[in-house]
Amino acid sequence: MRKYFFLVFMLCAVSAFSQENADSIQQLQPAPTADSIQQQQTPEASTANVPAPQPSKTKEAMKKFLGVFSDIKFSGYGMLQYTYSSQEGAKTNSFNIRLARISLEGRILKDFFWKAQLQINGNTSTLGTSPRMVDYFIEWQRFPFAMIKLGQFKRPFTFENPIHPITMGFMSYSQAISKLSGFSDRCGEHASNGRDLGIQLQGDFLKNSAGRNLLHYQIGVFNGQGINTGDVDNRKDVIGGLWVMPVKGLRIGAFGWTGSYARKGNWTDENGVEHKNEVRTLPKNRYAISAEYLVKDWTFRAEYVHSQGKAFKTTYQKIPDDADCTVNEAIGDRADAFYATVTAPIIKEKLHVRGRYDLYRRSKEWGSAKTLYEIGADYSICKYIIIMAEYARVNDRTLSGNHNYNMIDVEVQLKF
Repeated sequence: MRKYFFLVFMLCAVSAFSQENADSIQQLQPAPTADSIQQQQTPEASTANVPAPQPSKTKEAMKKFLGVFSDIKFSGYGMLQYTYSSQEGAKTNSFNIRLARISLEGRILKDFFWKAQLQINGNTSTLGTSPRMVDYFIEWQRFPFAMIKLGQFKRPFTFENPIHPITMGFMSYSQAISKLSGFSDRCGEHASNGRDLGIQLQGDFLKNSAGRNLLHYQIGVFNGQGINTGDVDNRKDVIGGLWVMPVKGLRIGAFGWTGSYARKGNWTDENGVEHKNEVRTLPKNRYAISAEYLVKDWTFRAEYVHSQGKAFKTTYQKIPDDADCTVNEAIGDRADAFYATVTAPIIKEKLHVRGRYDLYRRSKEWGSAKTLYEIGADYSICKYIIIMAEYARVNDRTLSGNHNYNMIDVEVQLKF
């Protein structure tokens, strides 16, 4: 009870103190004059000398920013994977994160498109699995017939290389792309996801009566060493392509690639001469013939790629590898690959089935052939979640034991 009486007493004291102070303050204020009464009755008089409100500096800065930068978009995707392989001596049964990437893109002064993309999955044990900068470029797009791109981006070689991995629809890109377009390249280059550093000119032109362009061209100059790597031999790769689009959804094209891949290190040449800390350059000359038809959610695509040029014996995975300049003489200097794929809609833009024939000959001989016969399906739960499953029968004639084995791949693909 005491504490309640104490609280009542305190409240009364505070109330009395507040009233006393209010009265004293009122007594200290001067009596209102006729002028002050008039000013209170005339609001215009009291605000006549007050300046009009000005836009805040923050709003002005934002307006200037939006005048320069626009269409800024943050996005990303991830591919959760389960794989099984019955390959003799190399069986696998594992869950994996196939890819996880985030990207930021936008425009500068409307005419310049820019993009930065990071691959954030993997580990730092090898260059093939480590997180890395994938894309970093800017492209001037003022004129659709002549757009200039500068930075690190996809090499303009084949139709499949620039296709998004989710859209592509299989557990990996075809061997024509992975081995001969800069993914896990035959020449020994580190994993570069089909990209390089350079500059490119591309465009569409020759419109028909419906306003659709009939021709596309692209040509670029690149270091030739893959992503996030400077030039070694100071030579450059020149890569280009040209295709016609006679019917909506149909394109038929041809691509060419001439250049080199180089390392600085040690080796012994065919005459027994030892070379120490020298640059060794291997020529790289390739061409591709491609066709694709997209109609009513169906996809038909086929490509043949031919390569001329030797390869280093070791693939660049760790820092010491780039100093090993020993050439793999056993596989020669010729290789080729061919694939054909069909995707059919069961429920348009919802459920698809697909198949692919995928052949790669690392020495352009049938004894070096690796062939995959693939069937699969995908189902879109919503535009952000896709489930994909695939079965592949593999015939690899380069294996010393059983040439045939099976592969199963199941993926949950997320994007935002």
